[in-house]
Amino acid sequence: MSTLKVGLIGAGGISRVHADAWRALGVAGYVTSLAGAEEIAEEYGFELVDDVDTLIGLVDVVDIVTPSSTHADFALQAITQGRHVICEKPLAATADAAAALARAAEEAGVRLFPAHVVRYMGEYRRIKEGIGSGRIGTVAVQRFSRAGSAPQAPWFFSESTGGGLIRDLMIHDIDQALWFAGPVASVYAVQNPPTVDDRVPAPVTSHIVLTHRNGVISHIHGSWVTPGMPFRTSVEVAGSEGRLRYDSAEDHASRTDTVLTAGDTDYLPPMSPQESPYYAELADFVSALRHDRDARVTPSDGIEAVSVAEAAYDSIAAGKPVALPILELEEATR
Repeated sequence: MSTLKVGLIGAGGISRVHADAWRALGVAGYVTSLAGAEEIAEEYGFELVDDVDTLIGLVDVVDIVTPSSTHADFALQAITQGRHVICEKPLAATADAAAALARAAEEAGVRLFPAHVVRYMGEYRRIKEGIGSGRIGTVAVQRFSRAGSAPQAPWFFSESTGGGLIRDLMIHDIDQALWFAGPVASVYAVQNPPTVDDRVPAPVTSHIVLTHRNGVISHIHGSWVTPGMPFRTSVEVAGSEGRLRYDSAEDHASRTDTVLTAGDTDYLPPMSPQESPYYAELADFVSALRHDRDARVTPSDGIEAVSVAEAAYDSIAAGKPVALPILELEEATR
């Protein structure tokens, strides 16, 4: 089989973990960016390309790791030239725009892979498996938290062009909530301090409550905090027979709490493998391409996450819950 050719658009912080994974996968790498591409090319052995059009013409797969406001345009540009696309979250600023990308990819006969990397983190994957196996019975409530230093680039703080705490940071846990509990019926969200004149303040905190169609309630907290504060995530899923949880501050081990039978002791699974989730994510996408199968994350997953994030912003603006009609996503992807 010929060597896969992958073109990286963008050279910011996330580009390095993608480039490192691509190097490990043995692809022929190309990179272009308005700034920083020379360093990526030198560090990872990629070929430096002058512009996006030239790069798209050279490769089989385009990997988009640029500011969120540019994702949809670059993805559509690559799709219309017959290239497979991997796109960092979010696919687009709106669900309609994300659905348009999925339709364009289907019509062009190419693949579109939303890069929701948390699905490839061992701790979250094991919670998904525990839910699926019935280990904690019927799920009732989910709690997610994600907090870290506020980013420095200005584009993160413009909600209208694809930035914002919810769309950038909290979309990870929105995707996990959907993965664990399925489609959402309603969304209620608050943010403090509020966004003013399209500028997100920092530090800033938001809380989202999702009511899933199966009755599960998901609480999602996210914060951009003071620079220098360590990044921390946690998740807990509680059901009728126990709970599954993970907290990055607790020695990096997953923990399962279940109703014990007589004579049993508590159960603590071993620590997760140290494989990079970015490597696992991109390896899954490559395998899906080569074996013509679905990846762990599908275009519909990417659209649905954007749809819920969009509804959260609508809820903040309205000061009340926002309903998601049951056919909304299905109609958007037809």
